[in-house]
Amino acid sequence: MTKVLIADDHAIVRAGLRTLIASEEGLELVGEAAGGYEAIAMVEKARPDVLVLDLSMPDLDGISVTRNIKPRFPDLRILVLTLHEDEALLKEAIKAGAVGYILKRAAEAELISAIQVILRGDLYIDPSMIRTLLGEPRQVPSLQTTSVETLTSREKEILKLIVDGYTNRQIGTHLNISIRTVEGHRANISDKLGLHSRVELVRYAREHGMIE
Repeated sequence: MTKVLIADDHAIVRAGLRTLIASEEGLELVGEAAGGYEAIAMVEKARPDVLVLDLSMPDLDGISVTRNIKPRFPDLRILVLTLHEDEALLKEAIKAGAVGYILKRAAEAELISAIQVILRGDLYIDPSMIRTLLGEPRQVPSLQTTSVETLTSREKEILKLIVDGYTNRQIGTHLNISIRTVEGHRANISDKLGLHSRVELVRYAREHGMIE
C-alpha cells in the first residue's frame, strides 16, 4: 500500500484530493496538512511514500518545504500541485527535489496518473508544461524594471529574506525589528510591486537578478 500525504491550505482542494486518493486501489491517505510547517511535521510522523504538495501556502511555500524535507527523506516522492504555469517555478521545484509538477486545473484527471509515474521512478510534468522541459520557454510578461528602484534598501533586504523562506518572526529577529514593522515593510513591498504571494515575489526577485 502506497502511503500518500496531501498538503494544501484550501479545504475544498484537500477534500477533492482526498476523494481521488480514496477511490484508487493501492493508495492510502495517511494525513492532510493545511500549511507548510504542518506538512513537515506530518512527513516526520507519518513517513509517507508520496507527498502531494501545494506550491503556495501562507506560512511556508512548497519549494521551501521540499528543500527542508528532501535531504532528510530522500526516498519521499514529492508531487508539486500549483496554479502557476511558470517555467522558473517548475525548474526551481525540480531543483529543490520535487519529482512531479501538476497544475491544479488538471489535478482531477491527472493526479492518479502522476502518482503512478513518480512511483515508477520517473519525472512527471504537467502536459502543458512539457515544452518548458524541452527548452522552449513561454513568453511571460515581465514587470517593469524600474519598479525595483522604488524599494528602499530595507525593503530590498526584507524581500531577499522573504524569498529565502524567512517568516515574519524570523525576519524580525534577524534584523532586530518588531513583527509589526516587518508586516509594514511587506505591505509596502506588495503595494509597490503589485505582488502579494511569496511565489510571485520569488519570480520577481529572480527576474531582476536579486537571487540566482
